[in-house]
Order: sequence, then structure tokens, then C-alpha cells
Amino acid sequence: MASGYIAIEWWQLCFALGFVLLSGAVSVWYGLRLERDLAWGTVRTFVQLMAMGYILRLLFGLQNAVAVLCIYVVMTWFASRIVRDRVGETGVSYFGPTFLSASFSFMLVTMLVTAVIVQASPWWDPRYFIPIGGMVAGNSMNALAISLDRLFTELRLRRSEVEMRLCLGADYEEASRDIFRDALKSGMVPSINSMMGVGIVSLPGMMTGQILAGADPAEAVRYQIVVMLMIVAATALSSFLVLRLVRRRCFGTGHRLLVRYR
Repeated sequence: MASGYIAIEWWQLCFALGFVLLSGAVSVWYGLRLERDLAWGTVRTFVQLMAMGYILRLLFGLQNAVAVLCIYVVMTWFASRIVRDRVGETGVSYFGPTFLSASFSFMLVTMLVTAVIVQASPWWDPRYFIPIGGMVAGNSMNALAISLDRLFTELRLRRSEVEMRLCLGADYEEASRDIFRDALKSGMVPSINSMMGVGIVSLPGMMTGQILAGADPAEAVRYQIVVMLMIVAATALSSFLVLRLVRRRCFGTGHRLLVRYR
């Protein structure tokens, strides 16, 4: 035990792999065919987190604003790629709008939290900016995937309804207003549900990590409240922006709907 927390040794980390083996056994037993995804996900978890640990150690030593912001842009880029792969739409190009929306909203919310609320000095201090920004990106990434998937699915399922409105003189915004609202709501609901159960159903990661590291629970709670509120804001802003940009790409010249049946 050191510095107020219990260090985890390598053999203990390897022992934790038993949880993955248990999940794999369930997959094999019921024929879920998730063994490959579990194995690949475990490898990526080890490699990506270990790499990020060394990168953060380097950043903490450099104390360079440009390096910190570049790392965060790279994180946002990977988040946008994951969203693209999850949604899997091929008829409309949406990676660019997703990356632009995510970059703006994630950066804005993270900067407001570190500079105004936490008042880190400097505001780009990697000990605050990268972990907080990572939580913003990770949670908003799921919201973006849900929102975009709902948008494309509804446009495909309600194609005849949208086209009828277009034929009656509506523009693309009027023809898809209900679909846009439903997609935006779908992206925001998970973060709102998380607020409903936090502290009663679950103890979130940041709060748990601070407590395990020896922080005062009352202080950890205040940080977690900020985290929950910033996630809701980032989710709403990023979902709104990406849906506005991508919806326009779903319609071609003359407001012709480009999303096709699969």
C-alpha cells in the first residue's frame, strides 16, 4: 500500500482475466459467438490503456499545451471512428461532420470544466484535462452512435412518409422534423437515466477512483456531480450538432432523400 491506495501487481491483473474467461465460457455454452470479440476487446484494453498510461506519464513531465491538445484531438478522432463503425451507414458520408461536431463540443465542455469550474492552473493541465476530456468523449461517443443510428433507421423506415411531405412542398427540415427530434432524444436519454440512478444504483468511475486513491468522499462527490452535468451538456450539444450536419447530407439536390433501404 502506497500514497493512500492499494497498488495492483501484475499477477493480480492477470488473475482478473478470469472474469473474461467466465464471459467467454458463457458465450461458448450458449453459442453466442462472442469469443473473438471478447479476446480482441481484452487485448485492446490492455494495449490501449497501457499505452495511454505511458503517454500521460510523458505529458505530465512535459507540461506542454500543444501536446495535450493534440492528444485530445487524436482521442476525439478515434471516438468518431468508433461511432462510424458502430453505425455502419454506407449511403451517406458522416465521419467528417461527426469529427467536427465532436471536436467542437468535447473541447468546449472540457475547457469550461477545467478552466471555469475546477479552475486548474493552467487550464490545460493534463492531470485534469485528459481524464475529464476522456469522460466527455467516452460518454458522448455512445450518444452520437445512438442518435445517428436512430436518424438513419427512422429515415429508412419512414421513407414514404418523408417523401410524401417533400412532394407536398415541405423542405428537408420540415419533412424530417419528427425524426430529428426522436434521434436527438434517443441520444440524450442514456445520460439522463445515468443521473437518475447515480449514487443509488451505481457509484461512477471517477468518484470510485478518487475514493480508492484516498480522497475525501465528500470531495469526490462534488467532482462526480460536475462530471455528470458536463456529460449531459456534451451529449446534448454534440448530438444536436452532428444531427444537424448529417441530416442535411441525407438529402440531395431538390431535397431528394438519399438514405436507401438495405
